[in-house]
Amino acid sequence: MADDAPIKIISDNRRARFDYELSDRFEAGLVLTGSEVKSLRAGHAHLTDAFVSFAKDGVDLVGGYIAPYEHGGYANHIPTRKRRLLLNDREITKLRKGVEQKGYTVVPLKLYFKRGRAKIEIALARGRKTHDKRHATAERDTKRQLDRIRKGGSAE
Repeated sequence: MADDAPIKIISDNRRARFDYELSDRFEAGLVLTGSEVKSLRAGHAHLTDAFVSFAKDGVDLVGGYIAPYEHGGYANHIPTRKRRLLLNDREITKLRKGVEQKGYTVVPLKLYFKRGRAKIEIALARGRKTHDKRHATAERDTKRQLDRIRKGGSAE
């Protein structure tokens, strides 16, 4: 069954793709309050300092920022509170094994709406060394130059 539901991206952690070598990706739901959902629909969130931690009974997103809803009043939320991620037991076990045995970390990549539900894409990741980052930058620049040449533009 192909999952072709349109998604509306709220926040994209592009820095994680540069700093980490990504392997397995997972889609997780989020446990949110009403004011958090309204703030997300307005696009007021970012994942730059966020990470995923393991609790005894589940997985949490820590440090993800969702701005207070402007019309929230006294019932507004705390912008950087821990948020529970909704994953099944098999996925949690796979993530936990990757972190404990293989030395990976779990990083959030994207926050988006899919079929009206807030979702987050997380990935098992291994940190890149400085020389790996330089190599990735050089590859990206070479690819851009080749694309320009193919389109009929100049290389420089």
